[in-house]
Amino acid sequence: MMAIERQTLRTSLAVLTGGVAVILDSTIVSVALHELAIDLGTGVDTIQWVSTAYLLALGVVIPTVGWLQSRLGAKRLWMAALTLFLLGSVLCSFAWDAPSLIAFRVVQGLGGGVMMPLMTTMIVQAASAADRTRLMTIVALPTAIGPILGPVIGGLILGAGDWRWLFLINVPICLAALLLAWRWLPTGNAPSRVRLDVVGLLLMSPALVLLLWGLSNVNNGFSRTDVVVPLITGALLLAAFVLWSLRRRGSALVDLEVLRSRPTWAASVLMFLSGASLYGAMLLLPLYWQQLRGSDALAAGLLLIPQGVGSLLSRTAAARLVDRVGPRGVSILGFVLVGLATVPFAFAGAETPVWPLMAALFLRGLGLGMVIIPLMTVAFTGLAHEKIPHASIVTRIAQQIGGSAGVAVLAVILSSAASRTGDLAHAFDVAFWWTVAFTGVAVLVSFVLPSHTPDEPPRPGQPQRTGVPAAA
Repeated sequence: MMAIERQTLRTSLAVLTGGVAVILDSTIVSVALHELAIDLGTGVDTIQWVSTAYLLALGVVIPTVGWLQSRLGAKRLWMAALTLFLLGSVLCSFAWDAPSLIAFRVVQGLGGGVMMPLMTTMIVQAASAADRTRLMTIVALPTAIGPILGPVIGGLILGAGDWRWLFLINVPICLAALLLAWRWLPTGNAPSRVRLDVVGLLLMSPALVLLLWGLSNVNNGFSRTDVVVPLITGALLLAAFVLWSLRRRGSALVDLEVLRSRPTWAASVLMFLSGASLYGAMLLLPLYWQQLRGSDALAAGLLLIPQGVGSLLSRTAAARLVDRVGPRGVSILGFVLVGLATVPFAFAGAETPVWPLMAALFLRGLGLGMVIIPLMTVAFTGLAHEKIPHASIVTRIAQQIGGSAGVAVLAVILSSAASRTGDLAHAFDVAFWWTVAFTGVAVLVSFVLPSHTPDEPPRPGQPQRTGVPAAA
């Protein structure tokens, strides 16, 4: 197996170190909301904004990443965003009440919102087509297991100490990531004076915020004003942005011309569906263990470890399979495995033996870890170097909205089924069958992916490969 170019591997490891903190922070706080409400003397409705504000801050800044990269350069932007995320983490640990914590989470979210699409962009731009599949096994690792291990780590921290350590744990990670970025990231090309698409920004960022906010309020149904108004307004602004972007070819805030590439739009749709399947199930699974089986938050998190282990183990095999059978075959296999492994939960009740469900979670993790690799590999196939940041933003937005939509839809299905029948076990069965349906749609869309990853010619000025052994 050919070696990965040394500089490419260094770039990947440097940005991945910082990316781990952001991905874990998206879920690690979820298990602490009850403790935060008690300690800060506020209600659940207020403390929920600790998570919601972080999510909305991500949505505000993601569309600007391509423009910011062109103005500052990738290295400067990465270190600035990482520093902002570190500052937000420290401030969160010193929060004295709920409003201050919510405000500091916005600071965190602004930094993290830049880092997530930029992480993918920097690695894809640094890698050759031959290296890309193997590097995606590294890039996809925190994305696949972060939502699973975050609640576990959060539960362990709460069991051993104060909630402030949920944020202080980011400090050593971010400091190490800053050091690696300073030493290993290439300076890159000189920044260019690209004009900001102000109209696009005023359409796209509010659209994402409103869509994410509306979806976050869906728990009690779609008919509420704080759901209907944000969703309709957000959808209208998004439609207006699409029309505006198509008129400004090459100068839009997010260049939607990348969706003319079949691999890119297919990967974006599948990232939406994988986000719905992953994050939607991450709502159902802990609730199943807690509400139906009587587990506490920590035990529910620990019971999800097999899914994380499966995701970890499948990444290298998935990269090899992409080389042998192509992205289409791996994506189909992965989503089929996710769907089949979810079926046992659609038949499970309060007395179902635990070990068969743990085995199903392991298989589900294998599938989830498998599907990310071909999607992140083919999403950038055939795109020009300067188009990669825009494709990265589109796929990130698709996954972000897909995750929120999956959580919202499954929360409503679970709640309505429980209130209609009065049978909580039946309600979980119905919700898990909907999760299986999400993966069924993803299997069908996977047939649009290319059957193989075409080789791309070396980029002009690409250095001769003098590598290190590829990561396993």
